[in-house]
Amino acid sequence: MSFTEKAKNKAQELSGVAKERIGEATDNERLRAEGATEQSTARARQGGEQAKQAGRQSFDR
Repeated sequence: MSFTEKAKNKAQELSGVAKERIGEATDNERLRAEGATEQSTARARQGGEQAKQAGRQSFDR
């Protein structure tokens, strides 16, 4: 996983956290759900990239 991909995923995750917290503070259910979805998407991408990288490393050995 390149540094750029890691940074994009982390930015998306932090954006999701911010949206979720703003949604909680303003009692906005849609914004809260949108933030949770963004966080989940970013974490899934990170996990997929890590699995892909682990597969490459085991194949190279």
